[in-house]
Amino acid sequence: MTATHAERAATLKHCKPYVLCWLLLISDLALRAQTALSIAPQHYNRESQTITFATKFGTWQTLPVTAQLQKLFAAVAPGADPLMPYVVLLHPRHKVSLCTLRQCFYRAMSKAGITRRITPHDMRRTTAKEVYENSGKDLRLVQAVLGHKQLASTLHYLDHRNTPVPLAALELAKLNPITERKQ
Repeated sequence: MTATHAERAATLKHCKPYVLCWLLLISDLALRAQTALSIAPQHYNRESQTITFATKFGTWQTLPVTAQLQKLFAAVAPGADPLMPYVVLLHPRHKVSLCTLRQCFYRAMSKAGITRRITPHDMRRTTAKEVYENSGKDLRLVQAVLGHKQLASTLHYLDHRNTPVPLAALELAKLNPITERKQ
C-alpha cells in the first residue's frame, strides 16, 4: 500500500519535531524505520547536505538531505553528541523507541482524519514509486535509493500487479532473436 500526497502532508502537520524527523527520513529519503531512527549528526555532512550511513546489508549509502530535514538537523543544539540519533536529540526527554514513534505516527494520522491503515513503511514504498515514475522508470535508481541488494526486492516495492500487459509485448517475447520469427 502507498500513501497519497494529501495523506502524507496531513499526517506530517500533526507531528512533533522528533516524529517529523523520523517520518521525513522514511518518506523523503525512503529509509527503513530502524535506519531512520539511527541517523545521527555523525552521518550528516553539512557542506554537501548529504547523509552517509550503513544499510541493512552493511553497504554504505549516501543520500541528499531535503530542506525540511536540514532545518530539523539545524535545530539540534551545537555540540550535541554526534553519536546520538537526531530523533532522540529532538525529543524533550531524549527517550524514543520505534514503538513510541509508530504510536505517534498513528495518532498523527488520526488527528489528520485519515482512516486508511497506512504504516510508516508505506511512506517508503510511496517514495519508491515516485522515484520510479519521475525517473523514466529507472529500476536501478530506485534500487539505489532503497539500498536493495537484489533487484527483485525493488520490484516487490513497486507492486506491479495492476500493470496491464499488452498482447504485443507477449508476442515480442516469443520472437527468436536469431531468426526474428515466432517460435
